[in-house]
Parts: sequence; C-alpha cells; structure tokens
Amino acid sequence: MKGLIVLVVLSMLCGFGTSKECTNTPTQLSSHTFRYALLSSENETWKEEMFAHYHLTPTDDSAWANLLPRKILREEDEYSWAMMYKNLKSPLKSSGNFLKEVSLHNVRLDPSSIHWQAQQTNLEYLLMLDVDSLVWSFRKTAGLSTPGTAYGGWEAPNCELRGHFVGHYLSASAQMWASTHNDILEKQMSAVVSALSSCQEKMGSGYLSAFPSELFDRFEAIKPVWAPYYTIHKILAGLLDQYTFADNAQALKMVKWMVDYFYNRVRNVITNFSVERHYQSLNEETGGMNDVLYKLFSITGDPKHLVLAHLFDKPCFLGLLAVQNGSLSRTRTEGEDVGGRLKTYQVSTPIHTSLSVIGAQMRYEITGDPLYKDIGTFFMDIVNSSHSYATGGTSVSEFWSDPKRLASTLQTENEESCTTYNMLKVSRHLFRWTKEMAYADYYERALTNGVLGIQRGTEPGVMIYMLPQHPGSSKGKSYHGWGTLYDTFWCCYGTGIESFSKLGDSIYFEEEGEAPGLYIIQYISSSLDWKSGQIMINQKVDPVVSSDPYLRVTFTFSPNKGSSQASTLNLRIPVWTHLDGATATINSQSLAIPAPGSFLSVNREWSSGDKLSLQLPISLRTEAIQDDRHQYASIQAILYGPYLLAGHTSGDWNLKAGSAGSLSDSITPIPASYNEQLVSFSQDSGNSTFVLTNSNQSITMEEHPKSGTDACLQATFRIVFNDSSSSKVLGINDVIDKSVMLEPFDLPGMLLVQQGKDSSLAVTNSAADDGSSIFHVVLGLDGKDGTVSLESGSQEGCYIYSGVNYKSGQSMKLSCKLGSSDPGFNQGASFIKILDLDENSDDRTEYASVQAILYGPCLLAGRATSDWDIKNVSADSLSEWITPISPAHNDHLVTFSQRSRHCTSFWINSNTGSGNNSPLHSIFMCF
Repeated sequence: MKGLIVLVVLSMLCGFGTSKECTNTPTQLSSHTFRYALLSSENETWKEEMFAHYHLTPTDDSAWANLLPRKILREEDEYSWAMMYKNLKSPLKSSGNFLKEVSLHNVRLDPSSIHWQAQQTNLEYLLMLDVDSLVWSFRKTAGLSTPGTAYGGWEAPNCELRGHFVGHYLSASAQMWASTHNDILEKQMSAVVSALSSCQEKMGSGYLSAFPSELFDRFEAIKPVWAPYYTIHKILAGLLDQYTFADNAQALKMVKWMVDYFYNRVRNVITNFSVERHYQSLNEETGGMNDVLYKLFSITGDPKHLVLAHLFDKPCFLGLLAVQNGSLSRTRTEGEDVGGRLKTYQVSTPIHTSLSVIGAQMRYEITGDPLYKDIGTFFMDIVNSSHSYATGGTSVSEFWSDPKRLASTLQTENEESCTTYNMLKVSRHLFRWTKEMAYADYYERALTNGVLGIQRGTEPGVMIYMLPQHPGSSKGKSYHGWGTLYDTFWCCYGTGIESFSKLGDSIYFEEEGEAPGLYIIQYISSSLDWKSGQIMINQKVDPVVSSDPYLRVTFTFSPNKGSSQASTLNLRIPVWTHLDGATATINSQSLAIPAPGSFLSVNREWSSGDKLSLQLPISLRTEAIQDDRHQYASIQAILYGPYLLAGHTSGDWNLKAGSAGSLSDSITPIPASYNEQLVSFSQDSGNSTFVLTNSNQSITMEEHPKSGTDACLQATFRIVFNDSSSSKVLGINDVIDKSVMLEPFDLPGMLLVQQGKDSSLAVTNSAADDGSSIFHVVLGLDGKDGTVSLESGSQEGCYIYSGVNYKSGQSMKLSCKLGSSDPGFNQGASFIKILDLDENSDDRTEYASVQAILYGPCLLAGRATSDWDIKNVSADSLSEWITPISPAHNDHLVTFSQRSRHCTSFWINSNTGSGNNSPLHSIFMCF
C-alpha cells in the first residue's frame, strides 16, 4: 500500500509514465583518471572511439522538472525564463533552527595533536606554492604576460581541467588563514586574488578561467569537453571563501561578475533552445555549481543567483533521491563534490550528470523546502548502509558498485579521498539539522580513518588519490601512488589541501538561545574562544595508546569578562564506548554518564579553575563488511574505538582466533616502550646509502628507502635487550656494550639469527637456545663517531658484515675479523645506527651543545655578526640573558641614504631587515 501511495504522489508531482528514464549506461569517460589519460594520449583513434559514446542518450529531465522547484509555474509557462525569474523572487524561508557553525577564527588546534601536525604540514605546502605558477594559465588565457613556469599534471596548460586546483587553493588558503592567521599566507592568497582580478578585468566580460570560453561553446553544443563548469565551481567557491573567511571584498565583486556572465550564457541556451537542452548539457560534470550559487544568494539576496542555482539542480537525479530510489549501482562517486560530481548510473539505463546533494542541502537551508532535507538524509543513509567501508570511505575506481556487495570490490582503487571529503560535508549538514549522534560518529570515523591518512607523514604536498582496501596493498602501490608537489594536482589534491585547512571546523557547534549551548562532537586537543558563552575553553586529549585502553579528555575554562553567563556543554558519548569504567567529573565531583550514543549535558556558570574530565573506555571490536552474501560474512574489520586497525603480515591474511573467547584474548597490546626501541642500521657504499633490511626473512643491504614505503618497515628493527633492566634507546650510549636481539618490525615475534661463520643471516620464529640470536653492540670497528658494530654473542670476534663497494641486494653474513684478508673489513662491519629513518637527531657528545631555543611553540632564530655561539648560559638563566624587545622599538627604526650621480648608498644595520648576516657595512645600488 505504501508503494502505491509513493507512485501516486510521484505521478502527481511529475506527470510522467513509468517509461520515463533518468539514467544512462555510463562510459569510461565518467572517470577523471580515465579522462586525463585519454586527453593526454596522442592516440587519436582511441579518442575518436571513446568520444563516439559521449552523451549516448539524452536524459528525460522534463519528467522530473516539476520537483525542482515544486510546481511553482503554470503549465504554459513551464520553461519560460521570465516566469521562472518572477516566481522565484519570493522563495520559501528557512526555518533556521540549526546548530550554528563556530568560526575557524575562534578555534586553534593544539600543537601536541596529530591534527595540528597535519594542519602544519599542509600550511607548509600552501606556502611553497608559487603565485605566478598558480595563475600562469589564467594570464595566458587573458592575454597577459606569463612570468614564471606553469605547474604540471592536471594544472598543465594543455589540460582541460586546468584552474580547478587554483580554486581549491583559494578555499584552502582562506580557511588556513582563519585557522592560523599566518601573515605570509594572507599576503600570498591576496596576491592570487589580485592576479585573477587583473585577468578578469583584461577579458572584460566577467569571464574568468584558466581555459578559454570556447570550452563552454562545446559544452553547450553537447560536444566532448572535460567538465568546464566543474572548474568554474571551484573558482567561484574559492573566491567566495576568500570573501567569507578573509573579508576580501574584491573577491566577492569578482564572483558576482562571473555569475552574471554565466547567468547570461544559461539564459541564452534556454531561450534559443529549451531548458531540456540545458539539462542535457549537464550530463557533463558541473561540480557543486548549485551549492556555491545558493551560498552566494544567501549573501546577496539577488534572485538571479537563486534562479541559476535552481537550474543547476538536475531534476532527474534529485528526483530519484526525492522518491527514495534505493539503487546507486554503477554510480559515479568522484564527487570531488558528492554534491556536484556524484552521478547516478543504473545498469542499462541512460547516463546523466547528477546534481549536488550538498547543493540540495544548501537549498533546504536557504528555502526551507523539506523535500531537500529528505534528499540529503536518504542519500546519506543509503551510502552509509550499503556502500561504505570500515574507514567511512566509499567507491571503487571512482564509481559505486552494487549495494551490499563490497567484498568483491576490495582492490587498490578504493575510497577516492575527495568522495570522503564530500561525505563529511553531507554528514555535517545533517548533524547541524538533527543533532543525531549517528552523523557525529560517522564524521569522526571518516575524518580519522579516511582523511588524516592521505598525507604521507609530515611531507608537505605528498598525498594520495585512492585509499586501497585490498589485503597486502599499500598507499604507494595504487595506480596513482603518492602524488608530487608540483606535477600532480589531481582533484583529490584540491580537496586534500582544503581538508587539512579546516580541521577545526567540526569540533564545536553552537546552539543559540537565552542560555547558549555548545555541542562538542570531536575530541581533538584544541581551544575555543566561545564568544556567546563568554569563555575560553581549552580541550586537552591524552594520546590514545593500545596499552592504556581509555580516551581521556580534560576541559579547562577561562571566562572572557571576569565571569561567564550560564551555558550548557553537550559532550558526545560515542557509540564505540561502554559505561564500564567510564567516568566524568566536574572539579572532582562525579557526573552521571548517559548511555553511549547520547550527549552528556553540563549546565553552569563557568569560572576560572573549573575542570571537566572525561574518561571513556576503548575496546576492540569487529564489523562485518557491507555484503549480504553469507560466504563473505567472515570478512571483518577490527576497530579500537574510532580507529580502524590495519594488519601487517607476510602473506597470510586470515586471522585465526582459535579458541580465544574474544578479540582481546588473541590480540595483545604493544607496550608504549616499544616505540623507544626502534632502530635502523645504515652504511655508505660508493655514492649510495644502504640499510640493513629484512627481505623475505633473509637479511640484505638495500638502498635507503623512500619515506612512506613498505621498504621503511622492512628496514626497521626493534632492539630487544637481553638484560630486562634496559628498555630505552635514546642514543648510542644506551646500546654500547649491551647484549641485544633484533626483531624485524614487519615480523613481530621473530628474530634475526646467525647460521654460522660465513653463512647468511636469517629470520626465525623465536630465540634459539644456542645464543645465535644474541648480538653484542660495540663501538664501530672503523673508529668513526656514531657508528656501531654487531658482534656475535656466541662467536667472539665475528660480526655482521657486508663487504664494501656492493650493490643493492647484498646478502649479509657473519664474518670473523681474525684471519680476514679483506682490508675493508672494519668498514664493512660498521653501521650508523638511526633511531628513526626520518629522525635528524645527533647522539655524539661533542655536539651536545648544539641546541634550539624556543618561545612556546615558536622556534627562535638568532641574528649575529659572526659568532654563533652562546657563551656560558644555562637553561635556567635564558630569560635573564635574552631580553624581550618592546613593540615600541618598531617605531624607532630608520635608514639613512644619500644619492650621488647614478648610485644610491645605504648604511645598513640589522634593523633594516635586509636579510644580510654581515656586520655593519654599506652597499651600493647603481642605476
């Protein structure tokens, strides 16, 4: 009966028969990866063959158009531009009863958190990007001079998608500036906006892009072209963010001029052809055009902006979600905005471009039309219940596959990271509207497991496109692998730099009212200047470790005006915790904790000295893959609280629990002290550096691995002290004259063993009774500072030995010094011990005085004329020796010049900021 009602309502809304189609069989052109490879190829036959299937069958949008907007026009005026404009001047009003976003300007991440580290790595990358290179193609298109060098990859001058990353850069830099107030970044991003403004002024029509408008001629003529509106959306969104976060009025002016230009283009298509022709052209990706236009309307109130936003709401796709069609089979996810780039493909039905779900959500916020709330809710529910991996991410090779059939999709090309970026946006909207815990839990899962890991450690500008899910795969071994700083610029690089610029935007949400409320949904070390609550809140989260199964969070408070007003803090109690061992206290007084999946509400007038503490138990649990076929029921993920665990093994991917009653019985936590026992051993040979490596349970010397690769794991060992009283390895002196065993990091529980004189070393399961796994660490036989040699514990005078002048793959053996005829024996038996492959420490005593001076989190740089040594100063007396400079001194700085003929001479001292490290001197500038 319910299905009949749905069909009746659908017929009333849409006036169409069951034969109407919305989708089309997709072609490979829907993949950005494939499109880039095709357009970069010189194979014209291949191109001709692929583009022969471009827009195979027009979609029937007229059947769905009445949903968008909801039957506001008379039948005879259905596609009249003038009537549409007239009727949309008074849109529905939003209820506005949503949680309010907290400004990034008021949130600061704590330098001790991994989130701050990720943000800082991203900031370093943004500062590395060159203004002239970013705007090179824009200037070329505008006919301006092009200093510098164009970037490569998807920003190359011959790539049809060029300019998209620049739009992302504008958004990311605006958000990063709000998050850090970095002065250098502010100047750099303002320079980009000014350069783009010059391009727009030069062209004179309002058009602004890195490619000529001819691409839109092809778009409107339904000819092959790579998503020009996708790039325009990024540029519009970036400029709008520059206005929103950085108060750049010039950027808003540019946006409005651009939108006027495209308003006229769309109007001409509808006037000269039909609205159907416009919708047919939208079969090519259009990004989140509707989303950015709804946001613009919320700022300007200009009905033209609302009309144009509606016209980028593609009726048939949103219509499918409106009537809750449950299939996303063969759906294009690469929604670098799920909003604008999600394409619904049902097998054997027509291809079409989807419209932004995120834009539909913004339409709900602007107009209050509940249909669009339902669209966002249904979309999130179906993706999260049928198409998501344990990471919170989704997609396989940039598409969605059959629902609840994910076991067949595990490969290297899973979880496009920009799709995760957009699903976070969808869930964020839904949480603000509903306060439902499920959306907050999802946000934590996807951010923790699907976003934070797309950077390669702390290397600026090195990120991934896909997050592989296949057993035995790694980030570096996917089709795309790790990107590069200046020659990649995939879609996921754009969303990547945005993700790491706004990590503070979903920790806190505000509820307005006479007694303000604050929802804290992410436990991330940070501080919030809560304006309406009139307090500064500091959140400190202890690092989570396996050996201490609790999440511990402490909140402290500092009223902004002496005493704050009464307010309510709502603390998320996640679904992954349990009450056994959970505690909450306010100034040491216990609070009752509600069931997981609820909020703990604390109302009071907060004052200095208040301390709110939360302790939540963390336990291991499993989750089955989203696949309803019984033969795949055993494929499960293992999670530790919100953290998805990744197993490391040499080849057997099946976890055999045996008779263990629970996961905690078969999985043992690793003591925190193990982190202080990791080492690598390196050696120079020829012009290369090699490291001791576990190569399939044989020990070889391999070239120093690149950071972030499997080879780093294979070249890392844990020092297991034969004397249990030793544990830490902070420097070379901690291991000299100690008996140790070496456990390969990638084979925990196994040990490096000797197999006799002049025999190769190997790896076995456990320590042998004959002492063949024991080594005695001694100072390097080569006599050099910082080197060690590894002597056999059972055969005195015999050492791990490599030889000299060898190549990668050299097998390591146990060789004895006595009787050796090799003049390079001492060199071949000496290694540099590295505490970490990425560590830059120095444990040589003669360099103990080389120290850094910090002021809080800031590293201070000294300025001197020639002597760089600080004499006779102890750590306790630094403040007595280093005097703070008053800001008033900046007003007393002068430079004296004198002009003679064609030269100007300057007397310069350190106050001129010349950057010269020399003593007082003169320089001359001649013209």
